[in-house]
Amino acid sequence: MKILGTGSALPNHVVSNDDLAQVMDTSDEWIRTRTGICTRHIAEEETTTSLAVDAAKKALEEAKISIDELDLIIAATVSPDYLFPTLACEVQAAIGARRAAAFDISAGCSGFLFALGTADGYFSTGRFHNALIIGAEVLSKMVDWGDRSTCVLFGDGAGAAVVSAEGNQLLSMVQGSDGAGGMALKCENRPVNNLYRQLGAQNYSFTKMDGPEVYKFAVRTVPHAVSEALEQAKMPVDDVKYFLLHQANLRIIESVAKRLGQPMDKFPTNLEECGNVSAASVPILLDKVVREGLIKEGDKIVMAGFGAGLTWGACVLEW
Repeated sequence: MKILGTGSALPNHVVSNDDLAQVMDTSDEWIRTRTGICTRHIAEEETTTSLAVDAAKKALEEAKISIDELDLIIAATVSPDYLFPTLACEVQAAIGARRAAAFDISAGCSGFLFALGTADGYFSTGRFHNALIIGAEVLSKMVDWGDRSTCVLFGDGAGAAVVSAEGNQLLSMVQGSDGAGGMALKCENRPVNNLYRQLGAQNYSFTKMDGPEVYKFAVRTVPHAVSEALEQAKMPVDDVKYFLLHQANLRIIESVAKRLGQPMDKFPTNLEECGNVSAASVPILLDKVVREGLIKEGDKIVMAGFGAGLTWGACVLEW
């Protein structure tokens, strides 16, 4: 596998901690000291689909391949505009990728890593050769804006990467799940409400999170997953130039860095400006460091995601 191009898209409306403090019992200091988040982008006119399409077009432009060469589209999301058709099919229609097979996966904040691993598996069969991998979310429609413990954490956005089977950048991939802990971060779908079981009018369900449990899961699981991926790649941790982690909480990233014995300057962040964007978090950060010229040919990087499911994924790449 080789990454040919990356792209990202964020809503125009930027909401600061002080903005939130005007409408709920919180403060910039409370949010910043507990999470590291200062602002987040919140959709108004944008949708999950429009953000995904924007990010996809930027990635395709950088990849310099024709639409007809694209034969696979995988979108990772927990907040699609429709249950069906899928986000991937909506993107396919928007960009005119008629030859591509398209489908969604849902693996929470690990979604982009799971999509990347899925594409790599397909590549190994020879069935597909060029894939568009997308992580896109509009989480602002899924949080209770009266619950300050969750709504201040999340933002909206999309990231994308075009990857090719022609290359050997991907050195290892680790994926895992712990469904027994899944209720620590959840959002319920429609209940059974039909001709034979009538519940009457239903309200929308919102995201609920047991913050301490998710924190303990992350700081325990991510260093292990990263170490396992490095072991598979036969690479010492000190050889890694950058660790691109899911941007959930600065304390989590600092804890992972400490457990791996690595300095924080190896852990680029953008949660200060974007908040937690679930499946879009890792590809948005990847696009940021690529476009800023921070990654050079031959650099070794680690990407890792963790979140709802509970799920986790980590991979090692040589640029």
